[in-house]
Amino acid sequence: MAIDPVSAGIEAVAGLANNVINRLFPDKTEQERQQLAAALTIVQGQLDANKAEAASTSAFTSGWRPGIGWVCALALFFQYIARPLLQWYGVVSGHQYPILPGIDENLWQLMLGMLGLGGLRTYEKVQGVSK
Repeated sequence: MAIDPVSAGIEAVAGLANNVINRLFPDKTEQERQQLAAALTIVQGQLDANKAEAASTSAFTSGWRPGIGWVCALALFFQYIARPLLQWYGVVSGHQYPILPGIDENLWQLMLGMLGLGGLRTYEKVQGVSK
């Protein structure tokens, strides 16, 4: 059976046109699936790293989040309790201390972010979600 040259030419032009159209106007659903798959791969990698850090017995690996929490707590203690008391003691005792430096408002952002994440974990525990 002979191949019709006109049909073969039409099929070739149709295939070429389809290829050009797909390159100019890619299928959004396929592109979105690929982006979602890439994002999920990144998230899964971060989750695996978090699990490995949490399972570590080294305080330098598994304790960095609590360490940041303690640093934040100590900074807040200094900013709102120790610093004013030291300044007050200086005035009452007649010693003129130089004005102690304060901490900017970024500390609140760090603390609220950490407490927000802690609140989500508390919600998970109340709901019975396992570790």
